[in-house]
Amino acid sequence: MDYFLTEKQKIICNLARRIAEEKIVPVAAKYDESGEFPWEIMKIIAQTDMFRVFIPGKYGGLDGGVLEMALVTEELSKICGGIALGYAATGLGSMPILLFGNEEQKEKYLPQVADGTIAAFALTESEAGSDASNMQTTAAKDGDFYILNGTKQWITNGGEADLYTVIAMTNKSKGSRGATAFIVEKGTPGFSFGVKEDKMGIRGSTTRELIFNNCRIHKSQILGRIGMGYIVALKTLDRTRPGVAAQAVGIAQGAINVCLKYTKEREQFGQTIASFQATRHMLADMAMQTEAARSLVYSTARMIDSGATKIGRESAMCKCFASDVAMKVTTDAVQIFGGYGYMKDYPVEKMMRDAKITQIYEGTNQIQRNVIAATLWN
Repeated sequence: MDYFLTEKQKIICNLARRIAEEKIVPVAAKYDESGEFPWEIMKIIAQTDMFRVFIPGKYGGLDGGVLEMALVTEELSKICGGIALGYAATGLGSMPILLFGNEEQKEKYLPQVADGTIAAFALTESEAGSDASNMQTTAAKDGDFYILNGTKQWITNGGEADLYTVIAMTNKSKGSRGATAFIVEKGTPGFSFGVKEDKMGIRGSTTRELIFNNCRIHKSQILGRIGMGYIVALKTLDRTRPGVAAQAVGIAQGAINVCLKYTKEREQFGQTIASFQATRHMLADMAMQTEAARSLVYSTARMIDSGATKIGRESAMCKCFASDVAMKVTTDAVQIFGGYGYMKDYPVEKMMRDAKITQIYEGTNQIQRNVIAATLWN
């Protein structure tokens, strides 16, 4: 489908696709097996200015937005959703600064991101996932500083990122109005890293605990104002969920591409599985569902980039729909491959594992359905 991308957007897509096909294809299986962070790929992505696409020009960026970030994420995810996540999660980690940073904070940190500094977003805790109001990490005022104590869990890019947006409670008695967002740099005394998770999928992405033990953060590192932490988190996620959706679309499209290549290859051995109506119908459904998800993602991204303020429903819709599609499409892809699909000889089993997390993180799809339903009578 023609989405009427600008010439600049087409160039971004083509370059991201070339990076994926030439640089990620040879190493995707290696990183999936080892679980290491793909620094060699992140450096290439930085050198080709992909981190600049969602940063304003005045801070060293290319004046793109959510759509441009989604385009890059989709292309990279067609080959490896895990490696693509190192890029996409940097967009998530830097989005609070884009939205709520003061000029001094933007001038300091956004050029770093544009140059390829990895960022991360730290909201989730072991007892505060979907119920973020149960957060236990605290930030106690001490003169011009705040003392952070607590543990964040399942943080994408944790330990690898140099820049973190951290949500902590500055006044637990105020509930959701008692949370505050802080910019925390790697290497700050009292800030360390815990368990590196051994995951089912997206193994080319690092997921780790963040531990704060009397970590002193100057008040100049506060994003927005005291008590705005949940607003920072919610408005950030509204603008980054299309990135998860783009990752899901990329994984789904990658699975379709591999299926088409596989059916062609089997023809050489006289196995015409592509001629079976059941197979063709499966592929047709996979293509329709993926294109529908892509349309919803691009439309939502354009809506956000237009400056629209009421975007929560659309953001939830595209994340929920695209991730459900990715799970179904990759499952069907494994089925089309038959016994081969269950083996690591072909990438569809990895794509199926990678797809699952898109239904869970940045708000489970059950939470997304709650968000959508709450808007239906408004």
